[in-house]
Amino acid sequence: MFSRVEAAPPIKVFQLTADYNACPAVPKYNMGVGAYRTNEGVPYVLNVVRECEKRIAEDFTLNHEYLPIDGLGSFTEAAARLALGRENPIIINRKFIGFQALGGTGALRLAAEFIRQCLGRSVVYSSKPTWPNHHQIFRAAGFTEIKEYRYWNKETMNVDFAGLMEDLENAPADAVIILHAVAHNPTGRDMTSEQWEQVADLVARRKLLVIMDNAYQGFASGSIEKDGASLLMMANKGVDFFIAQSFSKNFGLYNERIGNLITIINDPAKVEAVKSQQKRIARTLWSNPPSYGARIVSMTLNDESLFQQWKAEVNSMATRIKNMRQLLYEKLKVHEISWDHIIQQIGMFSFTGLTPAQVRFVREKYNIFLMEDGRVNMCALTTENTQYIADAIAAAVNSPLSNLK
Repeated sequence: MFSRVEAAPPIKVFQLTADYNACPAVPKYNMGVGAYRTNEGVPYVLNVVRECEKRIAEDFTLNHEYLPIDGLGSFTEAAARLALGRENPIIINRKFIGFQALGGTGALRLAAEFIRQCLGRSVVYSSKPTWPNHHQIFRAAGFTEIKEYRYWNKETMNVDFAGLMEDLENAPADAVIILHAVAHNPTGRDMTSEQWEQVADLVARRKLLVIMDNAYQGFASGSIEKDGASLLMMANKGVDFFIAQSFSKNFGLYNERIGNLITIINDPAKVEAVKSQQKRIARTLWSNPPSYGARIVSMTLNDESLFQQWKAEVNSMATRIKNMRQLLYEKLKVHEISWDHIIQQIGMFSFTGLTPAQVRFVREKYNIFLMEDGRVNMCALTTENTQYIADAIAAAVNSPLSNLK
Protein backbone atom coordinates (compact mmCIF):
# COMPACT_ATOMS: atom_id res chain seq x y z
CA MET A 1 0.00 0.00 0.00
CA PHE A 2 2.67 2.52 1.02
CA SER A 3 5.64 1.18 -0.93
CA ARG A 4 5.74 4.25 -3.19
CA VAL A 5 5.82 6.77 -0.34
CA GLU A 6 9.18 8.46 0.16
CA ALA A 7 10.27 10.28 3.30
CA ALA A 8 9.72 14.03 3.22
CA PRO A 9 12.66 16.30 3.94
CA PRO A 10 12.96 17.11 7.65
CA ILE A 11 11.50 20.41 8.84
CA LYS A 12 14.69 22.29 9.56
CA VAL A 13 13.81 24.10 12.78
CA PHE A 14 12.36 20.95 14.37
CA GLN A 15 15.27 18.84 13.17
CA LEU A 16 17.63 21.35 14.78
CA THR A 17 15.88 20.88 18.12
CA ALA A 18 16.01 17.10 17.73
CA ASP A 19 19.75 17.29 17.03
CA TYR A 20 20.22 19.54 20.04
CA ASN A 21 18.29 17.17 22.32
CA ALA A 22 20.37 14.23 21.09
CA CYS A 23 23.68 16.01 21.73
CA PRO A 24 25.27 14.72 24.96
CA ALA A 25 27.73 17.60 25.30
CA VAL A 26 27.75 20.19 28.10
CA PRO A 27 27.41 23.09 27.66
CA LYS A 28 25.13 23.21 24.65
CA TYR A 29 22.71 25.89 23.47
CA ASN A 30 19.73 25.82 21.11
CA MET A 31 19.40 29.18 19.39
CA GLY A 32 17.01 28.08 16.69
CA VAL A 33 13.59 27.46 18.19
CA GLY A 34 11.13 30.33 17.86
CA ALA A 35 9.91 30.53 21.44
CA TYR A 36 10.56 32.94 24.30
CA ARG A 37 12.88 31.86 27.12
CA THR A 38 13.58 33.44 30.50
CA ASN A 39 17.03 34.47 31.68
CA GLU A 40 17.18 30.98 33.20
CA GLY A 41 16.70 29.50 29.74
CA VAL A 42 13.28 27.99 30.44
CA PRO A 43 9.80 28.54 28.93
CA TYR A 44 7.82 31.39 30.47
CA VAL A 45 4.17 31.12 31.47
CA LEU A 46 2.83 34.64 31.84
CA ASN A 47 1.38 35.53 35.25
CA VAL A 48 -1.74 36.83 33.55
CA VAL A 49 -2.17 33.46 31.84
CA ARG A 50 -1.86 31.69 35.20
CA GLU A 51 -4.56 33.95 36.61
CA CYS A 52 -6.88 33.25 33.69
CA GLU A 53 -6.28 29.52 33.99
CA LYS A 54 -7.24 29.71 37.66
CA ARG A 55 -10.45 31.58 36.87
CA ILE A 56 -11.37 29.13 34.11
CA ALA A 57 -10.77 26.15 36.41
CA GLU A 58 -13.02 27.67 39.07
CA ASP A 59 -15.86 28.56 36.67
CA PHE A 60 -18.19 25.55 36.71
CA THR A 61 -20.55 27.18 34.21
CA LEU A 62 -18.03 26.47 31.42
CA ASN A 63 -18.33 23.28 29.41
CA HIS A 64 -16.72 21.49 26.49
CA GLU A 65 -19.38 22.03 23.85
CA TYR A 66 -18.26 22.88 20.32
CA LEU A 67 -17.51 26.52 19.59
CA PRO A 68 -19.11 28.03 16.49
CA ILE A 69 -17.13 27.39 13.32
CA ASP A 70 -15.81 30.97 13.38
CA GLY A 71 -14.73 30.62 17.00
CA LEU A 72 -15.28 32.35 20.32
CA GLY A 73 -16.91 35.68 19.50
CA SER A 74 -15.57 37.53 22.53
CA PHE A 75 -12.05 36.48 21.45
CA THR A 76 -12.29 37.40 17.76
CA GLU A 77 -13.91 40.76 18.54
CA ALA A 78 -11.27 41.66 21.13
CA ALA A 79 -8.45 40.49 18.86
CA ALA A 80 -9.69 42.74 16.05
CA ARG A 81 -9.88 45.70 18.44
CA LEU A 82 -6.32 44.96 19.57
CA ALA A 83 -5.05 45.04 15.99
CA LEU A 84 -6.95 48.08 14.74
CA GLY A 85 -7.96 50.07 17.82
CA ARG A 86 -11.30 50.25 19.58
CA GLU A 87 -12.27 53.56 17.92
CA ASN A 88 -11.17 52.64 14.41
CA PRO A 89 -13.96 53.28 11.86
CA ILE A 90 -13.48 49.74 10.56
CA ILE A 91 -14.43 48.40 14.00
CA ILE A 92 -17.23 50.88 14.65
CA ASN A 93 -18.80 50.42 11.21
CA ARG A 94 -18.41 46.62 11.26
CA LYS A 95 -16.28 46.49 8.13
CA PHE A 96 -14.42 43.39 9.25
CA ILE A 97 -14.70 39.69 10.03
CA GLY A 98 -12.87 38.05 12.90
CA PHE A 99 -12.39 34.30 12.45
CA GLN A 100 -10.64 32.12 15.02
CA ALA A 101 -7.98 29.88 13.51
CA LEU A 102 -5.38 27.35 14.57
CA GLY A 103 -2.56 29.78 15.26
CA GLY A 104 -1.08 32.19 12.76
CA THR A 105 -0.51 29.23 10.44
CA GLY A 106 -4.22 28.44 10.42
CA ALA A 107 -5.12 32.08 9.82
CA LEU A 108 -2.79 32.20 6.82
CA ARG A 109 -4.13 28.91 5.46
CA LEU A 110 -7.74 30.06 5.78
CA ALA A 111 -6.88 33.29 3.97
CA ALA A 112 -5.00 31.40 1.25
CA GLU A 113 -7.85 28.93 0.71
CA PHE A 114 -10.44 31.71 0.58
CA ILE A 115 -8.39 33.79 -1.87
CA ARG A 116 -7.75 30.81 -4.14
CA GLN A 117 -11.28 29.40 -4.07
CA CYS A 118 -13.38 32.57 -3.95
CA LEU A 119 -11.23 35.25 -5.56
CA GLY A 120 -9.46 33.05 -8.10
CA ARG A 121 -5.96 34.32 -7.30
CA SER A 122 -3.00 31.97 -7.84
CA VAL A 123 0.09 34.20 -7.54
CA VAL A 124 1.60 35.10 -4.16
CA TYR A 125 4.66 37.17 -3.28
CA SER A 126 6.59 36.86 -0.01
CA SER A 127 9.70 38.64 1.13
CA LYS A 128 13.12 37.17 0.34
CA PRO A 129 13.84 35.72 2.87
CA THR A 130 10.67 34.87 4.76
CA TRP A 131 9.25 32.36 7.22
CA PRO A 132 9.63 29.08 5.26
CA ASN A 133 6.08 27.93 6.01
CA HIS A 134 4.65 30.81 3.96
CA HIS A 135 5.52 29.03 0.73
CA GLN A 136 4.22 25.66 1.87
CA ILE A 137 0.91 27.08 3.10
CA PHE A 138 0.11 28.82 -0.18
CA ARG A 139 1.32 25.93 -2.29
CA ALA A 140 -0.93 23.56 -0.33
CA ALA A 141 -3.86 25.94 -0.92
CA GLY A 142 -3.39 25.62 -4.67
CA PHE A 143 -1.33 28.70 -5.53
CA THR A 144 0.66 27.88 -8.65
CA GLU A 145 3.14 30.75 -8.63
CA ILE A 146 5.12 31.33 -5.44
CA LYS A 147 7.25 34.41 -6.01
CA GLU A 148 9.50 36.64 -3.91
CA TYR A 149 10.10 40.35 -3.64
CA ARG A 150 13.52 41.60 -2.60
CA TYR A 151 13.78 42.45 1.09
CA TRP A 152 17.22 41.80 2.56
CA ASN A 153 20.47 43.40 1.46
CA LYS A 154 23.19 41.25 3.01
CA GLU A 155 25.85 43.83 2.21
CA THR A 156 24.19 46.64 4.18
CA MET A 157 22.43 44.25 6.62
CA ASN A 158 19.29 46.28 6.02
CA VAL A 159 16.07 46.31 4.02
CA ASP A 160 16.55 46.48 0.25
CA PHE A 161 13.78 49.04 -0.03
CA ALA A 162 14.46 50.09 -3.60
CA GLY A 163 14.37 46.45 -4.71
CA LEU A 164 11.22 45.81 -2.70
CA MET A 165 9.38 48.76 -4.25
CA GLU A 166 10.48 47.83 -7.76
CA ASP A 167 9.28 44.24 -7.34
CA LEU A 168 5.91 45.28 -5.92
CA GLU A 169 5.49 47.83 -8.69
CA ASN A 170 6.06 45.10 -11.27
CA ALA A 171 3.96 42.41 -9.58
CA PRO A 172 0.92 41.25 -11.59
CA ALA A 173 -2.32 43.06 -10.81
CA ASP A 174 -3.88 39.91 -9.33
CA ALA A 175 -0.93 39.13 -7.05
CA VAL A 176 -1.30 38.50 -3.31
CA ILE A 177 1.39 40.19 -1.21
CA ILE A 178 2.46 38.86 2.20
CA LEU A 179 3.91 41.57 4.43
CA HIS A 180 5.38 41.01 7.90
CA ALA A 181 3.53 43.51 10.10
CA VAL A 182 6.33 43.84 12.66
CA ALA A 183 9.56 42.08 13.74
CA HIS A 184 10.34 40.57 10.35
CA ASN A 185 11.15 36.86 10.50
CA PRO A 186 13.95 35.93 9.94
CA THR A 187 15.87 39.19 9.49
CA GLY A 188 14.68 41.19 12.50
CA ARG A 189 14.82 44.28 10.33
CA ASP A 190 11.62 46.27 9.70
CA MET A 191 10.86 49.07 7.32
CA THR A 192 10.77 52.61 8.68
CA SER A 193 7.44 54.41 9.13
CA GLU A 194 8.14 56.44 6.00
CA GLN A 195 8.87 53.28 4.01
CA TRP A 196 5.72 51.59 5.29
CA GLU A 197 3.72 54.62 4.14
CA GLN A 198 5.17 54.29 0.65
CA VAL A 199 4.39 50.58 0.53
CA ALA A 200 0.81 51.20 1.68
CA ASP A 201 0.41 53.90 -1.00
CA LEU A 202 1.76 51.55 -3.67
CA VAL A 203 -0.50 48.59 -2.85
CA ALA A 204 -3.51 50.91 -2.56
CA ARG A 205 -2.77 52.57 -5.91
CA ARG A 206 -2.22 49.24 -7.64
CA LYS A 207 -5.07 47.53 -5.74
CA LEU A 208 -2.84 44.62 -4.73
CA LEU A 209 -4.29 42.22 -2.19
CA VAL A 210 -2.27 42.24 1.03
CA ILE A 211 -2.00 39.78 3.90
CA MET A 212 -0.36 41.27 6.98
CA ASP A 213 1.31 38.47 8.96
CA ASN A 214 1.11 39.75 12.52
CA ALA A 215 2.87 37.20 14.73
CA TYR A 216 4.92 39.43 17.04
CA GLN A 217 2.85 42.43 18.10
CA GLY A 218 4.48 43.81 21.26
CA PHE A 219 7.72 41.83 20.87
CA ALA A 220 9.53 44.51 18.85
CA SER A 221 9.18 47.72 20.84
CA GLY A 222 7.40 46.41 23.92
CA SER A 223 4.37 48.51 22.97
CA ILE A 224 1.29 46.82 21.53
CA GLU A 225 0.18 50.10 19.97
CA LYS A 226 3.52 51.01 18.40
CA ASP A 227 3.97 47.52 16.96
CA GLY A 228 0.55 47.79 15.33
CA ALA A 229 1.39 50.94 13.37
CA SER A 230 1.77 49.20 10.00
CA LEU A 231 -1.72 47.68 10.36
CA LEU A 232 -3.23 51.14 10.86
CA MET A 233 -1.33 52.56 7.89
CA MET A 234 -2.83 49.89 5.66
CA ALA A 235 -6.29 50.33 7.18
CA ASN A 236 -6.16 54.09 6.63
CA LYS A 237 -5.76 53.58 2.87
CA GLY A 238 -9.30 52.25 2.61
CA VAL A 239 -8.26 48.97 0.99
CA ASP A 240 -9.59 45.47 1.55
CA PHE A 241 -6.92 43.29 3.16
CA PHE A 242 -6.25 40.49 5.63
CA ILE A 243 -4.49 40.35 8.99
CA ALA A 244 -3.27 36.95 10.23
CA GLN A 245 -2.86 37.24 14.00
CA SER A 246 -0.99 34.83 16.25
CA PHE A 247 -1.08 34.84 20.05
CA SER A 248 1.61 32.19 20.41
CA LYS A 249 4.42 34.62 21.17
CA ASN A 250 2.83 37.54 23.00
CA PHE A 251 0.76 35.26 25.25
CA GLY A 252 3.21 32.35 25.36
CA LEU A 253 0.36 30.05 24.27
CA TYR A 254 2.42 28.08 21.76
CA ASN A 255 0.67 24.73 22.03
CA GLU A 256 -2.85 26.14 22.33
CA ARG A 257 -2.83 27.21 18.64
CA ILE A 258 -4.61 30.54 19.04
CA GLY A 259 -4.88 32.62 15.91
CA ASN A 260 -7.34 35.00 14.32
CA LEU A 261 -7.93 35.96 10.70
CA ILE A 262 -9.21 39.50 10.30
CA THR A 263 -10.73 40.29 6.91
CA ILE A 264 -11.19 44.01 6.28
CA ILE A 265 -14.11 44.57 3.89
CA ASN A 266 -14.94 48.14 2.95
CA ASP A 267 -18.34 47.12 1.58
CA PRO A 268 -20.31 46.04 4.68
CA ALA A 269 -22.95 44.45 2.45
CA LYS A 270 -20.46 41.69 1.56
CA VAL A 271 -19.42 40.83 5.11
CA GLU A 272 -21.91 37.99 5.60
CA ALA A 273 -21.22 36.47 2.18
CA VAL A 274 -17.47 36.43 2.83
CA LYS A 275 -17.96 34.98 6.32
CA SER A 276 -20.19 32.22 4.95
CA GLN A 277 -17.48 31.16 2.52
CA GLN A 278 -14.82 31.23 5.22
CA LYS A 279 -17.05 29.04 7.41
CA ARG A 280 -17.47 26.58 4.55
CA ILE A 281 -13.69 26.38 4.11
CA ALA A 282 -12.91 26.14 7.84
CA ARG A 283 -15.41 23.29 8.16
CA THR A 284 -13.17 21.16 5.94
CA LEU A 285 -9.90 22.30 7.56
CA TRP A 286 -10.58 21.96 11.31
CA SER A 287 -14.37 22.20 11.63
CA ASN A 288 -14.35 23.93 15.04
CA PRO A 289 -11.47 25.66 16.87
CA PRO A 290 -10.38 24.89 20.45
CA SER A 291 -11.74 27.01 23.29
CA TYR A 292 -9.12 26.96 26.05
CA GLY A 293 -6.53 29.40 24.70
CA ALA A 294 -9.25 31.57 23.19
CA ARG A 295 -10.84 31.94 26.61
CA ILE A 296 -7.51 32.99 28.11
CA VAL A 297 -6.91 35.65 25.47
CA SER A 298 -10.52 36.82 25.56
CA MET A 299 -10.55 37.09 29.34
CA THR A 300 -7.34 39.12 29.27
CA LEU A 301 -8.28 41.51 26.48
CA ASN A 302 -11.77 42.15 27.88
CA ASP A 303 -10.72 42.84 31.48
CA GLU A 304 -8.94 46.18 31.89
CA SER A 305 -6.88 45.08 34.88
CA LEU A 306 -5.73 41.86 33.20
CA PHE A 307 -5.13 43.75 29.95
CA GLN A 308 -2.78 46.23 31.63
CA GLN A 309 -0.98 43.38 33.41
CA TRP A 310 -0.54 41.58 30.09
CA LYS A 311 0.86 44.66 28.37
CA ALA A 312 3.37 45.09 31.19
CA GLU A 313 4.48 41.47 30.85
CA VAL A 314 4.84 41.79 27.07
CA ASN A 315 6.96 44.89 27.61
CA SER A 316 9.08 42.97 30.11
CA MET A 317 9.73 40.19 27.58
CA ALA A 318 10.59 42.70 24.85
CA THR A 319 12.94 44.53 27.21
CA ARG A 320 14.81 41.32 28.01
CA ILE A 321 15.26 40.65 24.30
CA LYS A 322 16.64 44.16 23.76
CA ASN A 323 18.97 43.76 26.74
CA MET A 324 20.34 40.49 25.32
CA ARG A 325 20.98 42.17 21.99
CA GLN A 326 22.95 44.89 23.74
CA LEU A 327 24.89 42.39 25.84
CA LEU A 328 25.91 40.29 22.85
CA TYR A 329 26.92 43.44 20.99
CA GLU A 330 29.15 44.51 23.90
CA LYS A 331 30.73 41.07 24.30
CA LEU A 332 31.58 40.98 20.60
CA LYS A 333 33.09 44.47 20.78
CA VAL A 334 35.69 43.05 23.18
CA HIS A 335 36.73 40.79 20.28
CA GLU A 336 36.89 43.86 18.02
CA ILE A 337 33.79 42.70 16.17
CA SER A 338 31.29 45.50 15.53
CA TRP A 339 27.92 43.95 14.87
CA ASP A 340 25.83 47.11 14.86
CA HIS A 341 23.06 45.24 13.08
CA ILE A 342 22.41 43.16 16.21
CA ILE A 343 21.18 46.22 18.11
CA GLN A 344 19.52 47.77 15.07
CA GLN A 345 17.36 44.70 14.44
CA ILE A 346 14.24 44.16 16.52
CA GLY A 347 12.06 41.38 17.85
CA MET A 348 12.80 37.80 18.69
CA PHE A 349 15.09 36.96 15.77
CA SER A 350 18.35 38.26 14.39
CA PHE A 351 19.97 37.63 11.03
CA THR A 352 23.56 37.45 12.26
CA GLY A 353 25.31 37.31 8.90
CA LEU A 354 27.10 34.08 9.84
CA THR A 355 27.75 31.89 6.81
CA PRO A 356 26.72 28.21 6.68
CA ALA A 357 30.38 27.28 7.26
CA GLN A 358 30.52 29.47 10.36
CA VAL A 359 27.23 27.99 11.59
CA ARG A 360 28.73 24.52 11.26
CA PHE A 361 31.87 25.69 13.06
CA VAL A 362 30.04 26.92 16.18
CA ARG A 363 27.96 23.76 16.22
CA GLU A 364 30.86 21.35 15.86
CA LYS A 365 33.30 23.20 18.12
CA TYR A 366 31.01 24.82 20.68
CA ASN A 367 27.72 22.83 20.55
CA ILE A 368 25.73 25.94 19.65
CA PHE A 369 22.80 25.05 17.41
CA LEU A 370 21.40 27.70 15.06
CA MET A 371 19.72 27.81 11.68
CA GLU A 372 21.94 27.36 8.64
CA ASP A 373 21.09 30.84 7.37
CA GLY A 374 22.54 32.37 10.55
CA ARG A 375 19.20 33.26 12.15
CA VAL A 376 19.26 33.15 15.94
CA ASN A 377 16.58 33.46 18.58
CA MET A 378 17.78 36.27 20.82
CA CYS A 379 15.72 34.84 23.70
CA ALA A 380 18.18 31.94 23.85
CA LEU A 381 20.79 34.35 25.19
CA THR A 382 21.10 34.77 28.95
CA THR A 383 23.40 36.74 31.22
CA GLU A 384 25.17 33.44 31.93
CA ASN A 385 25.75 32.11 28.41
CA THR A 386 26.31 35.26 26.32
CA GLN A 387 30.05 35.32 26.96
CA TYR A 388 30.42 31.73 25.77
CA ILE A 389 28.31 32.38 22.69
CA ALA A 390 30.17 35.61 21.87
CA ASP A 391 33.50 33.78 22.17
CA ALA A 392 32.22 31.08 19.80
CA ILE A 393 31.02 33.64 17.25
CA ALA A 394 34.34 35.46 17.44
CA ALA A 395 36.20 32.22 16.87
CA ALA A 396 34.04 31.47 13.84
CA VAL A 397 34.38 34.97 12.37
CA ASN A 398 38.15 34.98 12.85
CA SER A 399 38.61 31.41 11.63
CA PRO A 400 39.83 30.63 8.10
CA LEU A 401 36.46 28.93 7.75
CA SER A 402 34.93 32.38 7.55
CA ASN A 403 36.07 32.53 3.94
CA LEU A 404 34.01 29.46 3.03
CA LYS A 405 30.58 29.85 1.48
